[in-house]
Amino acid sequence: MTDDKLTPSERRLKQAEEFTRKVTLKEKRRLKGKAQKNEGIWFGLGMFGIVGWSIAIPTLIGTALGYWIDQSWPSRFSWTLMLLILGVALGSFNAGYWVKKARDTIIKD
Repeated sequence: MTDDKLTPSERRLKQAEEFTRKVTLKEKRRLKGKAQKNEGIWFGLGMFGIVGWSIAIPTLIGTALGYWIDQSWPSRFSWTLMLLILGVALGSFNAGYWVKKARDTIIKD
C-alpha cells in the first residue's frame, strides 16, 4: 500500500517502525565501534603512513630510474621529470586503490 492510502494511525505506525529500525542500526554501529578499540589515533596515523609510502616509493623509483637514463643516454627530453610524474601518478592510483579497499571493508562491516 502507498503512504497516501494509509490511515493516520497506520502511517504513524509505519513511521515508528522505520524510526525503530534506524535507531537499532545506529546502536549496532555504535556498539561495534566501541568493541574495536584498537583503531585509535595510532591506527589512523598508520593509515596515513601507508598512503604516504604508497606514493613515495613509486615516485622515488621513477625519479632514480629517470636520472639513470638521463645520465646514461642524454637526450633533449628529461626522463627524470617524466618518470617522476609517472611515479606520482602510479603511486596515487595505488593509494586510491588501498583507500577504496579499506572504505569498502568499513562499509561492508
